[in-house]
Amino acid sequence: MKQTDVGIPDELIEALDAAAVKLDRSRSELVRFAIETYLDELKDFDIAAERLSDPSDPILDWDEVKGGLHSTSKTQRP
Repeated sequence: MKQTDVGIPDELIEALDAAAVKLDRSRSELVRFAIETYLDELKDFDIAAERLSDPSDPILDWDEVKGGLHSTSKTQRP
């Protein structure tokens, strides 16, 4: 595992340390988790942006989608 130095403002370190105590985790664990989560979200964003720019992907009409959701939810109620 490699290590890196990162400059973090004091108030963010205080919040990080408080979260670490509350969650019974180390500062390093929380930073690693935050970075992994951010990179996963960034990957999801890239996929969404790619799909939005796909000209072969059909554009859905919101009123039709909404109507379909309402009719589906009515038929599934007990």
